[in-house]
Amino acid sequence: MTSAEIGVFGGSGFYAFLDDPEEVTVDTPYGTPSAPITIGTIGERRVAFLPRHGKDHEFPPHLVPYRANVWAMKELGVARLFGPSAAGSLRRDIAPKTFVVSDQAIDFTKSRAYTFFDGPVTTHVSFADPYCRELRASLVASASDLGIEHRDGGTMVVIEGPRFSTRAESRMFAQIGGDVIGMTQFPEVTLAREAELCFANVALVTDYDVGVDSIAPVSHQEVLKVFGENIAALRDLLFAAIPGVPLTRGCTCGQALAGSS
Repeated sequence: MTSAEIGVFGGSGFYAFLDDPEEVTVDTPYGTPSAPITIGTIGERRVAFLPRHGKDHEFPPHLVPYRANVWAMKELGVARLFGPSAAGSLRRDIAPKTFVVSDQAIDFTKSRAYTFFDGPVTTHVSFADPYCRELRASLVASASDLGIEHRDGGTMVVIEGPRFSTRAESRMFAQIGGDVIGMTQFPEVTLAREAELCFANVALVTDYDVGVDSIAPVSHQEVLKVFGENIAALRDLLFAAIPGVPLTRGCTCGQALAGSS
């Protein structure tokens, strides 16, 4: 089977620019991934791209086959995963079009399959720091080099969706320490840790969330518009960060299961 070392959950806006792309299908114990996976080359690195919402955005955030997606990446040999996502800002000083390289996350999802270990084998992985420091460092360095407006660190609040927050919920999320808000990081990042994969998120801020200073409610169309306007910058960031990822992992992500059961 064709293999890759780095994976990205992102759509055709990314992999249309790969060198020598090849589409592969992967069967998993958790069903079919969101779409066939496209593998190609960035620099000298083999990279696998998978649109988490499907080729036609047919999977809402609460129904994305997260376990199949992460399992398929590992099956292809991927050891590092980038999970870029759209996000709303919970703070006035984080303006739309800012890239936030998250270092923490808070899970408010409700109904998703969260683990690969449903028994009889079980684990309790350490999750104090959900995002890989090496992948984060590559993203931050590349954003600085490219002159992209970004923040090094931020807490991503993840809600169930597909609806947006109420004003009261939005204010609460900010009060408990959230910086940005989205719908797709959980259980993606948790599953990556259980699979001993490095994982990093860069959140592209598309709007202010509704609890920020009585901001008017945002529409899905407005979110897509801003995301689309900045997809090229996000692609440039990933294409710059991926070649800078160390060839050998110096983090502890690859030993996440040690002592966990």
